[in-house]
Amino acid sequence: MEVAAIAFDVNGTLTHIRTDDDREEAFRAVGHFLTYQGIDLRRNHIRELYFQRLKAQQRQSQEAYPEFDGPGIWKSIIDEFASDYTRALPPQRLAELPLTLAEIYRGVTRRKLKLYPHVRSTLRVLREHFPLAIVSDGQSSYARGELHKVGLTDFFNPIVVSGDHGFRKPDARLFRFALDGMGVPADKAVYVGNDMHRDIFGAREAGMRTVMYDSDQGTKHHDGCEPNFRIADFRDLLAIVGL
Repeated sequence: MEVAAIAFDVNGTLTHIRTDDDREEAFRAVGHFLTYQGIDLRRNHIRELYFQRLKAQQRQSQEAYPEFDGPGIWKSIIDEFASDYTRALPPQRLAELPLTLAEIYRGVTRRKLKLYPHVRSTLRVLREHFPLAIVSDGQSSYARGELHKVGLTDFFNPIVVSGDHGFRKPDARLFRFALDGMGVPADKAVYVGNDMHRDIFGAREAGMRTVMYDSDQGTKHHDGCEPNFRIADFRDLLAIVGL
């Protein structure tokens, strides 16, 4: 198999991550932080506002697989409940608040974040032979920071995050962004993911060959879709690409 480039999913493929998006402590932390910005909201009210606006964003999207905008949700809450004290904050601080809230929320809801076995050592070998990219569902407010936390940021270019585009995998456009960034045709590229629908089906629709990493996360079946290869040990990827 002739391979010119490799792209990867992140969560459930490179990183073992667990989050609790409804975690009470997260909305309490956001509420406490907002008091210092002149906004007084109870945690249950914040939770209700957050999930209502997330669902509204998705309903209003024209995309087949809509992605939400986390900082945009927090900005709408700030705009609606801002006090005179809030509006008197320095302009730069006010502009940064939505991103800060998105980071606080993600940080408190995150329960686990670590690499799967042999990921880093395998990537070190691969990057000596191929350009590597990321195609990940998520928000840039946390996706790039989490890659940095596990020490992987410098392995990949480009890093394609769905939250920057308004749609999620399996939309083939996300995979094509990575292919364009690496400068390779789809039939010479491999995509490694853990979800049969979002990753394997999506990459296949973009014309890429696929490797299913059988982690403990992700959808394992989708309408008869099958990957070109399956691995349970990340080191097995080396033989698949001819190393």
